Amino acid sequence: MPLDLFAGIPVTDYAAALAWYERLLGSPPAFLPNDTEAVWELAEHRYVYIEHRPEQAGNAMHTVLVDDLDTRVAEIADRGLRPTSRETYPEGMRKITFHDPDGNEFGFGGVSQ
Repeated sequence: MPLDLFAGIPVTDYAAALAWYERLLGSPPAFLPNDTEAVWELAEHRYVYIEHRPEQAGNAMHTVLVDDLDTRVAEIADRGLRPTSRETYPEGMRKITFHDPDGNEFGFGGVSQ
């Protein structure tokens, strides 16, 4: 059975969030299902989406593990976003966290190199 993942992020200002996530993820959305949602495909059958839901905004927490964390963070910095925190765990894992304008947390993790 195939497995699909849709991870949602509620936002207050759809237009501002759309621009911010385009910079974070490095591309426009893969598709726009309606006027209040935008969807990015991170990997086959694995999606993250924003949706205009002001009453729930600011509470999402997502972490995506990537092969080359330093390259990913440098590319995001080139697009004008800076992390809000950096963590290193004893077993060699690192997590770099960004917060969108609503305070939703989106992190990238990977092994120290």
